Amino acid sequence: MARDSFLKTAIPLVAVTAIGVYNLPPMTEAERAEAEAEAEQALAVERSVYYPGCDAVRTAGKAPLYRGDPGYREGMDGDNDGIACEPYRGY
Repeated sequence: MARDSFLKTAIPLVAVTAIGVYNLPPMTEAERAEAEAEAEQALAVERSVYYPGCDAVRTAGKAPLYRGDPGYREGMDGDNDGIACEPYRGY
């Protein structure tokens, strides 16, 4: 019985959600241009930050850096796990 009442409630909600999500109007040219400009600006900020090494990152108080963060680059991520300039492990 509880299953029937759950289904009577859940099925319309799922249907309304699917209709609302898949019937979004397409982006206008102005919206598309704005989204592209924002993406380019974000990339410019990311590229504008450069640290010569992890010591500089730690001195700036920005460690650790995660993939996508300004200043992150694969050369500082020794184990390629997406985290550069990780804390020392105490060796």
